[in-house]
Amino acid sequence: MRAAPSLALLAVLATGATAAQAADLFSPEPIQSSQGWIVTVKGNLRVGPSYPGSDEYSFIGYPSLSFRRPGTVERYSAPDDGLSFSFLDESVFRVGVVGRFVGGRYLQDNPELFGLEKIDWAVEPGVFVEYWPLEFLRARAEIRRGFGGHEGFVADFGLDAVQRFGAFTVSIGPRLSLGDSEFTRTYFGVTPVEAALNGQVTPYDPSGGITSVGATGALTYEWSPQWSTTTFVTYKRLVSDAADSPIVKRFGSENQFGFGLTAAYSFAYTP
Repeated sequence: MRAAPSLALLAVLATGATAAQAADLFSPEPIQSSQGWIVTVKGNLRVGPSYPGSDEYSFIGYPSLSFRRPGTVERYSAPDDGLSFSFLDESVFRVGVVGRFVGGRYLQDNPELFGLEKIDWAVEPGVFVEYWPLEFLRARAEIRRGFGGHEGFVADFGLDAVQRFGAFTVSIGPRLSLGDSEFTRTYFGVTPVEAALNGQVTPYDPSGGITSVGATGALTYEWSPQWSTTTFVTYKRLVSDAADSPIVKRFGSENQFGFGLTAAYSFAYTP
């Protein structure tokens, strides 16, 4: 397993609370504020495939932030949601912008891919729609466009059943991912030249469509109004042209697992 931890994670965890707040870090008292913002600082550790279709794993650590107005309930967010900001936020309906980061595929880390083109990291900005048809059931869709490592369009659809049991919150639900031909050719295609240089795979020109199906489950424990931790597991089964890629068949796996841990600290901030 290769490690790529983010130094920014340590900095955020080290500075998430000021000296004046230090005595209240694990206070059971609710966050008191009538103006300004409630800020939530998160430190995230994730383990997942080294690249789409890989059977080797790497881990990464990174920070994230979210804001909400005092007196508002913190919105449920699945661990595999993209980073999002809503510009329409009703009780059961949200619409907004979303973004994701996709790691690259580098030959120095995967020598079996000799001759195949390197893929740089990519960012995927887009839009999301979220709807709660029932109090415990959330549906979410994201549509994004890649820049950098790939230039294609992708979409993710998910359904989450969410239940709270005291200090615990449990969520689980299915997932469906799609990608256009530009996306699938980047990560799963093989040109004749690449096949000749590598010598272990054959040329392959995949089409767009459904790329994976799967599920995500998470468990959150609220230690206090300030602190919470979340553990989760994700599973994706590559399907269709993505699963038939000689890169997946020869060097990787159709089964893509992910694991993670998030620690969150919330505090009141008044400018």
